[in-house]
Order: sequence, then C-alpha cells, then structure tokens
Amino acid sequence: MGKRLLMHMNWGLIILTVILFFIGVANLYSASAFRVEGGLADTGFYQRQLLWGLIGLCGMVCAMIFDYRHLRTLAIPFFILTLLLLIAIFPLGISVNNARRWLSFGFFNLQPSELAKISILIIGAHFLSRTKSPLGWRELITILFIGLLPAVLILKQPDLGTTLNLLLLLAGIILFRGLKLRVFIPICLLLPVAVFIGWEFMLPYQQQRVLTFLNHTEDPLGTGWQIKQSLITVGSGQLWGKGFLAGTQNQLRFLPEKHSDFAVAVFGEEWGFVGCVALMALFCLFLLSIYTTARDAKDRFGSFLAAGVFFYFFWQILINTGMVLGLMPVVGIPLPFISYGGSATLVNFCLIGLVLNVSMRRFLFKNK
Repeated sequence: MGKRLLMHMNWGLIILTVILFFIGVANLYSASAFRVEGGLADTGFYQRQLLWGLIGLCGMVCAMIFDYRHLRTLAIPFFILTLLLLIAIFPLGISVNNARRWLSFGFFNLQPSELAKISILIIGAHFLSRTKSPLGWRELITILFIGLLPAVLILKQPDLGTTLNLLLLLAGIILFRGLKLRVFIPICLLLPVAVFIGWEFMLPYQQQRVLTFLNHTEDPLGTGWQIKQSLITVGSGQLWGKGFLAGTQNQLRFLPEKHSDFAVAVFGEEWGFVGCVALMALFCLFLLSIYTTARDAKDRFGSFLAAGVFFYFFWQILINTGMVLGLMPVVGIPLPFISYGGSATLVNFCLIGLVLNVSMRRFLFKNK
C-alpha cells in the first residue's frame, strides 16, 4: 500500500513547490541585504524563512500521511478552535503597527488568521460536498454565514488582505461547486451593493489605499509612495534585469516592504521581464498541478479540498502581482513562497500536503 501511495503522489507539485520556495529564499537574501561601507549586510529574513520552510516541510508530511477523509469529522471542532483563537487576539494579542494579529506562545508567535484559511477550507469542503446538486439559497446562506464569522474578526484586527483572501477562497469553492440559476443571477445583481457596504466598513487608511490605486499621482510622497517605488523598481529591471544583488532600488532601500508584500518587485529588478515571465510560468504550472488533482479526485470532499487550495494560491498570486504592478490596491497579501512570513509559509506547505494527500489516495475508492 505504501509503495502504491508513493506511485500516485504528485511529484511534479512537490518539485515546483521546492523550486518556488528556494527562489523565494534567494530573493529574500537579496531583499534583506543592504549596502554598507565595505560590502553588504543582511537582516536575516532569509535565514528565518529557511527555518520556517523546514518546519513547513514537516507540516506538509504530517498533512500527507493520514487519510484526508478523517478531516470531515474534525472540520467543526477545528473551526470552533480557530474562532476562539481569533477572539483571544483582542485581549491577549501582540500589537504591531496598530494591528493585533499575533498570539505569543513564548518561543514563537502564532497568527490565527492563517489557521482560519485552513479552517474555512476544510469546513467549506465539508458542507459543499454533502449535496450533488448546485447550491440553493439555504445552502449558500449557511456557508456564507460560516465564512463571515472569522472574516469579521480578522477585519477588526485590522487585516483587510487576509479578510479578502478568506472571502475569495470561499467564493472560489462555491463557484466550483455551482449555484442554481435563480441564485446566481440575483447574486450578480447584488454585487455592487456588497461593494458599497464593504467600502463603508473599511477604515480611512484602507479607503485611501483604494483612492491611491485609482490615482497614483494623488499623494506620491505619502500613500502613493509604495506603488510609485514598486513601479520604478520593476521597471528598472528592463528586459534582462540588473543581476543578483545588483538592484539599486532594492540595495539602496528605496522600496518599502521589500521582503514581504513587494518581494516580487525585488525579483523583477534583478531578473527583468524575462525572469518575471519565467517565475509566472512556474506559478502557472504550480496551479495547473493543483487543479488536475481537484479534477481527478474520486470523492467530492477531496475535490473541494484541492479546489480550495487552488483558489487560495490563485488569488494571492493574482492580487500580489497586480498590487506590485499598480493594477490593484495595496492590501497586504503576500506572494506564496516568495514573500517572507513564518505562519504563511507553514500554512502554504500544509495546504500542499493536503493536495498531495488527495492525489495519493485517489485510487483507494470509487467515484462518489
């Protein structure tokens, strides 16, 4: 049985994940380095990312070794635990830059909003796999209510990027599941109303980011600084790039958040248009590999799990690259495996482990 599981493992996905991770580590080495008299110094982000990558690999293996169908029984308890951790943020969380997003456990800090992504993925797959027909109003309202509970708590931290990612993940697997026509048409008509309501709930600085996106020149030395410097950094790479550790915008520290939200701008300056196209091609193959697992899964729960992972990565890749190129507002969504982030790296590897789990066990039972 063990040999048969290994035969059905999605080795292409493993290889692509490892390649993307080490590209990210190399990019972080450059992003965390800065010029000093006599050479370069670094702030060690890439070293911490390597450590989190090792922990993430362990998490990936743990997510692979059990039968993923057992997650159905854990979906509700895990969801409740996640809600409790999100609630605990407000009295016990660590405040950084006027935001409470982490719980301290002494030797490490946990970001419960990252766990919320896994929780929503599992409980969403659980509820959506219980029926074969497209969703009606009752099923849709139920799954939206479940998703809005953690989304509201995360929005109040405040963390608009993760909230948006959570809702888009849920929307993705809902559309993958399918809606009845009498539900789909009113939802499309109500979208402008939902956007208006969402705007009213946004904080003033979040609204300003959207306004800056619509007009980059409105406040070039204030809210528009990030987008302006990002565009300059990417553009300075031109066709072939300036070479590893040779990016001036990066090394001279003009680019803000270059190790996290704008990490791909560092990559673009050093490797140019050609390098960025190659990186996006790797991400496309990565997403295609996850999609084929969702398509070939032999049970609905496994298919929705893999589809949820697909949409989780798809939206992050699309929004982060759009943000760096000034095509989307700055909302604080990282680029998977490229941007720095301990909790995010652990979650990314665990989600890949779930996809591998579904892929390995697709031969064990018939379609249902």
